[in-house]
Amino acid sequence: MPNSHSRVGVASLCAASLTFSGLVVTGLLAAQPAAAADPAGYQNVRINEVSSANSDTVELYNSGSTAVSLSGWKMSDDGFSPQSFNPSASSIPAGGFVTFNSPKGLGDSDKVVIYTADGTVVDRVDWAAGKAKPAMARCGGDGTGTWVTGTGTTTFGAANAAGCPASPPAASRVRINEVSSDGSDTVELYNGGTSAVSIGSWKYVDNDTTHSAASISSSAPSATSIPAGGYVTFGSTIGLGGSDSLFLLDGSGNTVDSVSWAASGASPSDERCATGFQTSASATFGAVNSCAGSTPGGGTGGGTAGQLLGGGGTLTSGCTPEAPGGTGSTPSGTQSWPGGLDVTIADNVCAFTTSTGPEGRDVSGLAFDPANPSVLWAAKNKNWLYKLVKSNGKWVPDATWSATGKQIRFAGGTGQPDSEGLTVGGNGHLYVTSERDNGNNTVPKDTVMEFDPAATGSTLTPLHQWDMTAQFPQLNTGSKDDANLGFEGVGYVPDSWLTANGWTDPLTGAAYSPANYPLHGAGLFFAGLEYDGTLHVYGLNSDGSFTTFGTVSTGKPGVMDVTFDAGAQRIVATCDNTCGETHTFLKVNASGAIVPDVTYTNPAVMPVDNLEGFALAPASTCAGGFREAVWSDDGIYGFGSGSSSYGHALYSGTFPC
Repeated sequence: MPNSHSRVGVASLCAASLTFSGLVVTGLLAAQPAAAADPAGYQNVRINEVSSANSDTVELYNSGSTAVSLSGWKMSDDGFSPQSFNPSASSIPAGGFVTFNSPKGLGDSDKVVIYTADGTVVDRVDWAAGKAKPAMARCGGDGTGTWVTGTGTTTFGAANAAGCPASPPAASRVRINEVSSDGSDTVELYNGGTSAVSIGSWKYVDNDTTHSAASISSSAPSATSIPAGGYVTFGSTIGLGGSDSLFLLDGSGNTVDSVSWAASGASPSDERCATGFQTSASATFGAVNSCAGSTPGGGTGGGTAGQLLGGGGTLTSGCTPEAPGGTGSTPSGTQSWPGGLDVTIADNVCAFTTSTGPEGRDVSGLAFDPANPSVLWAAKNKNWLYKLVKSNGKWVPDATWSATGKQIRFAGGTGQPDSEGLTVGGNGHLYVTSERDNGNNTVPKDTVMEFDPAATGSTLTPLHQWDMTAQFPQLNTGSKDDANLGFEGVGYVPDSWLTANGWTDPLTGAAYSPANYPLHGAGLFFAGLEYDGTLHVYGLNSDGSFTTFGTVSTGKPGVMDVTFDAGAQRIVATCDNTCGETHTFLKVNASGAIVPDVTYTNPAVMPVDNLEGFALAPASTCAGGFREAVWSDDGIYGFGSGSSSYGHALYSGTFPC
């Protein structure tokens, strides 16, 4: 649960988070002004997939919360001559798809432009020779993600395939970051990738189809490349109006990014902030966007230094997100997230409502199954476990195990474990920590419970249970808040890693020898104490006893999840907003002690919430140098009411192999 005792400090987030609203432009013969309001919801409709082979198919996706009528809509190719088309349905439902065969015919090097009945441009995408064969589709989120060409598969009428490159080309990380239409007509680009990108041949164009695309290098002769994490600014030579759009095209003519704004937008500037494009009171060209005094809703467009993708949906009855508490500052020396900058909302809205937690929140511990990386285990504080599998890019309950999760009990089948931490042991069993019994929540009950995931039935009882409550008298004050500061996470660490790295056994002062502890299995368990950020090391014996090997300092004031990552060969201690959203990687040093090695923060696009769960996919899943990372938001708060992340618990990103 979110910790409720006070920790001083507030970390602000004004990251380059982006909900990629898409490619919005073009008029007929003259510029068509962008609508100041969107009563029909058309601005939520995006081109999602295109094929220029055989049937010349186009797919539209509606990311909004209401259906959108397609009555009178038209499309054009690179001739900019709109023509009616016959969609597979007369309207697009919320979160739904509609397809049609292009009446124009689509070439190897072409474009698709979608118009409403009154000629307002809804969306546009351009591609170079061969890029839409057999198809090109948005990767990383329907209606939002980066365009990937030559995908090899088509998914018309359904969610785009999850098989996107784990490491998109560096060029796909370049985004429009700030635009001004106040007379200076300035554009800022940002490179969120890990390597420099050459833009010497790139161009841009506004929504006036009588204008030819202009070269960036002719507008800013020195702008030939953008360094990783760097900016390029230039003045538009084709002018930018009070109601206009801007497309960014690479050297082959492929659409890289776009942004559209109404008459009130882009003056002084529109800049990307945590909740998308906003009209700013002051421009920050060539520097990090301030987002101070910004007005939401200035413009719409695609990602930048990272995209927060997906989300949406309506909160179900009783599903009540909880605002985060206990926010503290990020410790000095913390490094930026080393993985991909894009993050996808990875669950359905209000997906974890249960009989003991109808508000839908309190998802905490996460753990990939080492024997089956397609399975992600999750613990909910109110005594529930979930076996999650991927479906259409989201983690959903495995219906063959339980579509609604399984309830867990303490030994004897009693109580309501405040289940926080979760790990998979060497025997394939689930080990779950509990801070207290939710039926008596003022009294600590710091335990580790072992469950067999193959057990039948809707309720699981532990095969073994180890109770360490007596070791933490500081938590037994009669206060539910203090009782809530116990075992928040747990990670199983193999003996093989401890011995190979020369860990010194604190009980003997000599090199750790597993043979000294014949009943403990093949590894030790590191339980994270939220109270002070320490890890408590245990051997869990098959006779129900346990061996205490002492404590390890994470160097942070709290710990919310613990995992051993074989890929990085490190123990990872995660702290939520209490520590500025950090992950501390621990190693065995030359003296045989386990010590912090490096600390990373989360991708900047993520909210600063009680993100209590963290898991890294096994190295066997690596593709393109990256693998999946998953976070859980205990409060399902996201960026707050009305945001695309409100009501969601899980986020998915990438981490280096």
